[in-house]
This record gives sequence, C-alpha cells and structure tokens, in this order.
Amino acid sequence: MTMSSSAHLLIFFIFLISTASTILATDHIVGANRGWNPGINYTLWANNHTFYVGDLISFRYQKNQYNVFEVNQSGYDNCTTEGAFGNWSSGKDFIPLNDAKRYYFICGNGQCYNGMKVSVVVHHLPIEPTPHISLPLSSHSAAPMPVVLHRGWGFRLLPLLLFFALIWFGSDWM
Repeated sequence: MTMSSSAHLLIFFIFLISTASTILATDHIVGANRGWNPGINYTLWANNHTFYVGDLISFRYQKNQYNVFEVNQSGYDNCTTEGAFGNWSSGKDFIPLNDAKRYYFICGNGQCYNGMKVSVVVHHLPIEPTPHISLPLSSHSAAPMPVVLHRGWGFRLLPLLLFFALIWFGSDWM
C-alpha cells in the first residue's frame, strides 16, 4: 500500500468515526405527513416514537402562521411562552435532542390551546452489548459448547462501511 493510500485510509476512518452519531440519528417529523397544525393528537404521535440523545425533532408548518417554542412543563401545561428556552419560526425547524430528558414544545401564537403542543421523552442511547464467548466449564465435556457472539449496531454498519471504502479507494486496494 502506498503512502497516499495509507493517508486516504486514515482520513476515511477519522471521517467515519466523527460521523457515526450522525449516521445513527433519527429525524422525527412531528405529525408525520400532517405536520405541525391545530387539531392533531401529538401525544399519540409522540407515544408511537422512541427518541434518543442525538436525534432530531422537526416541525413542518406554514412559516407565517405558526411557530415553535421550547418551554418548561408549566409553560406546556398553561400554554405560555414565558421563560422559553428557544423559539423557531422558519417553517422547517430541525431541533437537536442533545440531552436525556423530557422536552416540551408549544405553538406560541395561541394555537397551543387547539392542541399544538407536544412533549417527548429522550432516552440515552442503548448500550451496545459487548461480544462474549461461551466456553465449556470443563475440558472433560462430551460436546463442545457453542460460541455465541452478541452483535450490536456496529456489525450492521460493516457492509455499508466496506461499500464506501471500496468507492473511496477504488483500485488502490486491488
């Protein structure tokens, strides 16, 4: 392998490691194809999703009609924006869920009273089980014990990583 190929390989793996959380993040579009509008049961929508640290929550709505405020539980319960943590009004808002906690979002132009509010619980990422091997307890066993490897999401990304590596390096590996 030439020095240039080695440098490309190192850059590729640094890039891969730095974007791993981005690859695994999910963008949860509030209300799905119905978007952020009055009269939708956002509690039901939220209960059908699992949110993890690093995911995004997206609000899609008519820019000049609605908005989004992140508030505390009191603001959520009372439909008030006083002391809001953040506000958005682009019509296509992508909000990162960076902490494991409950988030509260409301529409701040009075539509909160018409159901435009959503609360989501964000969980820590599940810990990937470490591979382990089951070994026989005694060397006098009649039958060998099977080897059991538990695979997490890292193993599922391997074909994708190999595909991108082949594209990136092309014939340098052959």
